[in-house]
Amino acid sequence: MNAEEHEIARKIVRVLDQGTREMDGSTVMQLAAARERALAGLRESPVSVPAWAGQLVSRITQRPAAGLRYVLPMAILMLGLIGIVYWQAGNGSGNELADLDARLLTDDLPIDAYLDKGFDSWLKRQSR
Repeated sequence: MNAEEHEIARKIVRVLDQGTREMDGSTVMQLAAARERALAGLRESPVSVPAWAGQLVSRITQRPAAGLRYVLPMAILMLGLIGIVYWQAGNGSGNELADLDARLLTDDLPIDAYLDKGFDSWLKRQSR
């Protein structure tokens, strides 16, 4: 935290302290009792179980159809991705692009020669 954030924190603490000094006795007693109940509940809860685990289990067991709401779109997405990968592998376009890149990088000709429309026909005429 920088100095400006510390100053803001000090101002907030002053305002909160002033607010607690202006509270009447019954409100302070109610707040103290609520704090004690909260701390007692905290001491009773098991430490080794994450807090969200109980909520997750209750959501799954109460509404089993809700799980389908998430699982079905994920299954469709995964099947779509698998289909795209299978289709690309069947086309062989990935290997062709890799071969073309390798030939361009290892060849002595500049890339502009391959981009020239007449270069291919010139090569065919020269090879005869």
